[in-house]
Amino acid sequence: MRAPGGPAAGGLVRPRAVPPGGTLGLVAPAGPFDAARLEAGEALLHAAGFRTVRAPGLLDRRGYLAGDDAARAAALMALVDDPTVDAIVCVRGGYGCHRIVTRLDAARVRAAAKPLVGYSDVTTLLLWQRRCAGLVAFHGPMLERGGAQEPSVLAALAAALTGGGPEEVVLTGEPAGGGVASGPLVGGSLTTLVASLGTPWEIDTTGAILLLEEVNEFPYRIDRLLQQLLAAGKLDAAAGFGVGHLVDCVHTRYPEPTARDVVLEILAPLGKPLVVDLPFGHGEGNLPWPVGVGGRLDAGSGELVILERGVTAER
Repeated sequence: MRAPGGPAAGGLVRPRAVPPGGTLGLVAPAGPFDAARLEAGEALLHAAGFRTVRAPGLLDRRGYLAGDDAARAAALMALVDDPTVDAIVCVRGGYGCHRIVTRLDAARVRAAAKPLVGYSDVTTLLLWQRRCAGLVAFHGPMLERGGAQEPSVLAALAAALTGGGPEEVVLTGEPAGGGVASGPLVGGSLTTLVASLGTPWEIDTTGAILLLEEVNEFPYRIDRLLQQLLAAGKLDAAAGFGVGHLVDCVHTRYPEPTARDVVLEILAPLGKPLVVDLPFGHGEGNLPWPVGVGGRLDAGSGELVILERGVTAER
């Protein structure tokens, strides 16, 4: 089949750019969402110049899930198939994406070539879209939290989806040593990355810049997760590491080492470029980045440079 968009790193294709005044489909593929927050989030997207369409059952609840698995998968595929929807934005994470990926149709997702945006538990969908559909996706803000309420983040998301602004985008963090590395950008929620091991959508770090973030995990759990990636060969295979927000990753009984200490203890000895405190993840300033495109990590300047747009102007 003909590739739906232009090439990206690693043979992936990029989704089609959202046109001016385009329509964003809103979906809850994991946890349930609050109606008031949905309306507030939609208002922000409308003010940014987008139209919105709600997926079927967007406000459904089934315990910690936004409806049953079949319904959530069908809602996501409905947006994929809807010709009036230009991109798909997940409203929240929580938990549940792991339960629906086997119900998704990779061929239809690839053919539709629509940008998909989310983070946290949605990391599973980002990994699946890269490995199984061969399509770039966006680690970026959702409506519940993660920056969609911040004007600078919303502007960055709009530029990423429409292909506006400079081709190269720079995210700045704190250098932690190791030089310069180039490669495709991969990663997301540390917990979810580890959960992908042994699945068809398993995180591929070969020659990649591995980007990590997390929320509400004790430092010793972050230690365990990183040790599992290390034992699986994922850290050795990576070209470099960028660490985003580590939010509320504290333990009152064991205040030290901190989550940041643990990350440095495990990653720094690998001798690869390492930058911490990058602006993405569960904290303020959750800037979007395209999963699978080329990037450059400079551990001298503390800069992560996104070298190409995540969308294509081809229709």
